Amino acid sequence: MNFLITGAAGFLGSALANRLAWEGQQVRGLDDLSTGDPNALHPEVLFTRGDVNDRPKLWTLLQDVDCVYHLAARVSVPESVLYPREYNAVNVGGTVSLMEAMRDVGVRRVVFISSGAVYGDQQAQPLKESAPPNPRSPYAVSKLAAEYYVRTIGQLWGLETVCLRVFNAYGPGQHLPPSHPPVIPYMLRQSVRGGTIIVHGSGAQTRDYVFVDDVVNAMVAASTAPGINNLVINVGSGVDTSVRDLVSIVQQAAGNQAEVVYNPRMDPGVSRMCADLKLAADKLNYQPRIAIPEGLRLTMQRDLRLRKDATRPIIKTPSNGA
Repeated sequence: MNFLITGAAGFLGSALANRLAWEGQQVRGLDDLSTGDPNALHPEVLFTRGDVNDRPKLWTLLQDVDCVYHLAARVSVPESVLYPREYNAVNVGGTVSLMEAMRDVGVRRVVFISSGAVYGDQQAQPLKESAPPNPRSPYAVSKLAAEYYVRTIGQLWGLETVCLRVFNAYGPGQHLPPSHPPVIPYMLRQSVRGGTIIVHGSGAQTRDYVFVDDVVNAMVAASTAPGINNLVINVGSGVDTSVRDLVSIVQQAAGNQAEVVYNPRMDPGVSRMCADLKLAADKLNYQPRIAIPEGLRLTMQRDLRLRKDATRPIIKTPSNGA
């Protein structure tokens, strides 16, 4: 099959592109390189640097494509609070531009990568796809709006669509910005170097952490699975882990201790998140296989940034409330 992946040089996009290329599929990748690394891509991936709002470029890249994976997005919750207009332009506007280009060229299926963040705070757990969304950040709002555009436009124009709500994905190659980095690589690096881990609130808040290889399995299945048109499907581990427990698991995996500081003045985010995976199991034959301890071991094994290296700066502000 012929695939186009937007956001192909990013964390999930590169993992997906490399898996498809390794399987012998024809893969084209588009990324603006705002956070991605094209050097992480398999040499058989045909990479183009560009903006997902560039429709002429999309028309060219979409020729003879069977399925599009749309991952291009801004993904930082704290950053979205500061720059909501940019998040709307990229996450919503870019999605609409892509759908229009697909219509123009005649591509029939798109797999949109959304986020479990759209659920926000919910009493009923685990979270079913039927739960009413309650987004708490401009990032979550942008992902939810993009979902509605994908599904509505798909129905109006006869395009096959599926939205995968990915929960807290982690693994090797995850972007580590200088502020508000993802919680797991942040904790791993601080533990390996004997630094300080700052936890938002008491650490009682839980999240569903899912290893990147499991997410890729779900994404690959979604490109050909029958009977999923216009569905929203959760992708997670089906297990929620408190941030406090995660600190202990990470330090055990790292084989080293970090100083842990709990800051009650920092917003811990939603109290609990755990994905219900019944629909994913039924429609995608999805079964997460890698628990957190094994995922951490694989992350440290594959990601050179998480080795002991005193010459690199230590990041001090996590985003474990996201």
